[in-house]
Amino acid sequence: MSLPLDENVTHPTKYVGFDTITSQIENRLLKKGFAFNIMAVGRSGMGKTTLVNTLFSSKLALTLGRRAADEPVEKTTEIKVHSHLLVENNVRLNVNVIDTPGFGDQINNEKCWDLLVKYIKEQHSQYLRKELSAQRPKHIPDSRVHCVLYFIPPSSGTGLKIALKRLLEIANVVPIIAKSDSLTLSERALLKRVLQNDFVKHNLNIYPYDSEELFDDEKQLNEDIKSLIPFAVVGSDSESEINGELVRCRKLKWGAINIEDVSQCEFVFLRDFLTRTHLQDLVETTALTHYEGFRAKQLIALKENASNPNRQSVPGVKPHPSQHSIAAGQHVPGQQQPMVNAASQSTIAAS
Repeated sequence: MSLPLDENVTHPTKYVGFDTITSQIENRLLKKGFAFNIMAVGRSGMGKTTLVNTLFSSKLALTLGRRAADEPVEKTTEIKVHSHLLVENNVRLNVNVIDTPGFGDQINNEKCWDLLVKYIKEQHSQYLRKELSAQRPKHIPDSRVHCVLYFIPPSSGTGLKIALKRLLEIANVVPIIAKSDSLTLSERALLKRVLQNDFVKHNLNIYPYDSEELFDDEKQLNEDIKSLIPFAVVGSDSESEINGELVRCRKLKWGAINIEDVSQCEFVFLRDFLTRTHLQDLVETTALTHYEGFRAKQLIALKENASNPNRQSVPGVKPHPSQHSIAAGQHVPGQQQPMVNAASQSTIAAS
């Protein structure tokens, strides 16, 4: 990627050494490590855990899949977080896999997404409380959800509008067609077109987002990725030999699917997108877009509560008498608690 030309650029007459700043940053980041929090959302039996394990070529979470076709599908009954430290070429990545209860399993799935929305907002709340604490730690552990993998059943892509809109408001959502091996290539192409048309029709702003700050090559990359969304994928925890090569594949009665063969499924495109081209952008977009939007709303609400002591945004929670002074930036005699007091913290957590 070439830098834009600038007539005001000055080149030193001798080597200074500030070009090493990139290696300085790299060394610090390597010592600190990175964090990536990924949430898998979809019906039970969609292969959510298997796909996440396949993405990172690791056993990050225990799959509840069936051993035989006649066995019932085991279900996740509560949100569970599986944390692992992955190391690749001296790069440490703390991966948190957020496994969610079967989304859309019930006959009446009205507001089935509320639990997911609540969890995502709670992570923002926890981060904000630590950020506003008077004894703020130098490094705040990041549990904010960086990516939501939204699993769409291959049999039906309907009923997406409300659930997707709610999740898109607060997180980076990547829709995928689960178990796409149950579709023919023509059926898969048709379903992708239907879903892409629905995204446009219902004005669903799917990640990656458009931005004028992107370079031309980045814009083109995003356009290429959007043409593939939703990714039609197949996951597999096992390896088998195909044509003399050991590959990850899904065995079926009629043969096997090499999940890394782009002519058979789009797993490779999804993996490269999430880990090789957009991992850092997913983290930054979460912080600079979704979290900042949440943070701004919370701080405005706290300021309004402080200026109006009689106002109660949360039932049963009374504003602290010192909120007005805190919001105004005044020192409160004898006041030792953080800028956001217990009452304020309750407001943040409940929003």
